[in-house]
Amino acid sequence: MVSFTSQYDRAFQIYLALAQYPILQTPIRAKMRQVIFNTGVITLKQFENETRRKALQSQKREGLENPFGQETAEAWEIRLSRVRNYLTDFYFGYNLPYERFESIVKEVLAESIVDFQGISVSFNPELAPVEMLFDYAQAISKLPHSDIEAQLPHLQEIIVVLIRKIISDHLAYINIAKEWFKIEDLIEIQHRKIGYGKIGGKAAGMLLAARILHTVADDEIKSSLEIPASYYLGAGVMYTFMSYNDLLPWSNQKYKSAEDVCSEYPKIQEEYSRGEFPPDIAARLRKLLESVGNKPLIVRSSSLLEDSFNTSFAGKYESVFCPNQGTLDENFQALVKGIARIYASAANPDALFYRRIQGLIDYDERLAVLIQVVQGNKYGKYYLPHTAGVGFSRNLYRWTPKIETKAGFLRLVWGLGTRAVDRLGNDYPRLVALSHPALRPEKSHKDMLQYTQHQVDLINLEENEFETLPIHEVLTSRYPVLRYIARIDEGGYLAPIRSAPFGKDPKDFILTFDELLTQTPFSKRMQTILTTLEKHYGTPVDTEFTLHISPAGNLKISLLQCRPQSHSKELEANISEKISQEDIVFTSQIMIPQGSIDKIKYVLFIPPEQYFSLSTNAERFAVGRAVGRVNERLANDTFICIGPGRWGTNNPDLGVRVSYSDIYHTRALIELSGKSIGVESSPSFGTHFFQDLVETNIFPLAVYLDDEETVFDRDFFYRTKNALLDIAPQEKQFVNIIHLIDVNAFRSGHFLELVMSDSEKKALAYLKPII
Repeated sequence: MVSFTSQYDRAFQIYLALAQYPILQTPIRAKMRQVIFNTGVITLKQFENETRRKALQSQKREGLENPFGQETAEAWEIRLSRVRNYLTDFYFGYNLPYERFESIVKEVLAESIVDFQGISVSFNPELAPVEMLFDYAQAISKLPHSDIEAQLPHLQEIIVVLIRKIISDHLAYINIAKEWFKIEDLIEIQHRKIGYGKIGGKAAGMLLAARILHTVADDEIKSSLEIPASYYLGAGVMYTFMSYNDLLPWSNQKYKSAEDVCSEYPKIQEEYSRGEFPPDIAARLRKLLESVGNKPLIVRSSSLLEDSFNTSFAGKYESVFCPNQGTLDENFQALVKGIARIYASAANPDALFYRRIQGLIDYDERLAVLIQVVQGNKYGKYYLPHTAGVGFSRNLYRWTPKIETKAGFLRLVWGLGTRAVDRLGNDYPRLVALSHPALRPEKSHKDMLQYTQHQVDLINLEENEFETLPIHEVLTSRYPVLRYIARIDEGGYLAPIRSAPFGKDPKDFILTFDELLTQTPFSKRMQTILTTLEKHYGTPVDTEFTLHISPAGNLKISLLQCRPQSHSKELEANISEKISQEDIVFTSQIMIPQGSIDKIKYVLFIPPEQYFSLSTNAERFAVGRAVGRVNERLANDTFICIGPGRWGTNNPDLGVRVSYSDIYHTRALIELSGKSIGVESSPSFGTHFFQDLVETNIFPLAVYLDDEETVFDRDFFYRTKNALLDIAPQEKQFVNIIHLIDVNAFRSGHFLELVMSDSEKKALAYLKPII
């Protein structure tokens, strides 16, 4: 037991006083040390030597036999800091009057400015608490202009460390963000953050894009741009939630077998849904709800890896709409369940398999959560934005050579933006080539009626629910911006709306966005936004946004997300003129990517006739799961998949329903279409599913069998022996639906090569001898 003499009493009195200033005690002690050194109580060198000597002694007392080998550098710095604080209090209390201490406190409180001489003695930004970093950065910012120049390197260091601590530690992001974020931006982020940890990639991208545009864009862009009110649940809170609800046993899910990952996910979702937050986090969430009132919210994942420069994780984790129209308790419970769904989605099979293929399975992938006020307008009992969409600075889908790749591309929908990013059933967004906004991929009036949006996602305020409804049940002649988003079907053509079309059947309103694209500056502004962001990101980007249109046509663009655009590596691929016709297996002339796949050993083929003969959705869903199991069996072989209609669709009437986890080992997904099969395969560019393929070098390709130039060797696909049971004997029930073709069995000593040339607008798969 230590007995306090008078000098210890004085030091202890100072210690207790400083405890009342948890943030300012650091600059106060810095001034105390300056006084100690300046009055000759002890020199700086003597003080630091004693600090290290006593720190080493404290290690021995705590049982460390090898002090430098058994303690991390971070722990050693913390130890030094605490010993230094103790010695500061001791030497000041023993040698100087308490009144001098009080005057120092008053100086710091009055000035809110720190004298930075000797600051390196007690301050390492890399190891310092976040609160201390903010204090020092603000103090530097308040220095007179004549004094601030010398401190700019120190301020830059603090900003970089703060970005790393509260936003993202990805160097590619930091290298850009450090040039744009000001300390005021970081303070605002910290003010809106709940709990510890980073705010994650999705929030990071949105904030950086907004800062870039508000700094360098022209006044027209600045005045029309905003980001929604946003709040951030730090990534560390996820582990708090797991620990508080006994969910930590699920943390090793990423190392389990593919079968266990898939089979256990429903149980994980159920257990997480019953979770609660500790009282301190719960109180902050309730306060958040009180501040936003009854505005609808969206709860979005913002993982540490999400939206990075190499991996987007597009659509891998959940987003949940909270209509927020109940009592405070009801809204709170809905918010907690939404956050729990996002946390559970960290174990989503798609996410885990995506991490495996990207070599990220060992990364500590904690999910931060981004909570945003939904951008939109009340229309009757519904709440929805006038327009929502995704924008890309590079157009990878050119349906005519006149379209400029670098001008960008949009997918537009009416209502909530979910229909712009997901590959849904028989429903289509408006595709916009920003170099030619009025140019459509559809050629006929019939096609324009088919390839349009038929349903709308919205929030029903009265029912307190997210809903999907037919367009004609919501859109009426009284909709304020009807003329900008729709035209009227006049039986053989689509007519613009010049005045309120009272008496018209809502079923005749066809969403085209033609007037928005041609009669407002929207297209030009989006192209400028995308071009500007690509320039300063140093790479193509993709964004998510909503749009508010005033009756006079004034625009307000809300930026929801920005990340590097997924794109395949630029590969040389030229089609040789020497290929014999008898060696060609299939060709395509539509939506051609650039690249090639050689030494293809297997082709997984699903005959359209057999697939569409299945009488129930359950049978068709089972085919998708079987494809996933075969995908695992072929993990070490080069293979491609060819099937009817749309791979990855949610509607099994339109194609094979698979997720990324079912096909991530394949090298290409090829969609067959034609009158004998069903609807022509529509472009999925811009959807989350498409981005999965591009990021992992899985080539998407469409083969339109009704095109007279198309080659499709039916002998290869229909008469080659089915090798399914040789590879996956447990899939016996699917032997008539899944035809696994061993290329060598069709022609001995050969494999398949697939060459795709965007410049030649042609793809060709042909047999090539094994050398």
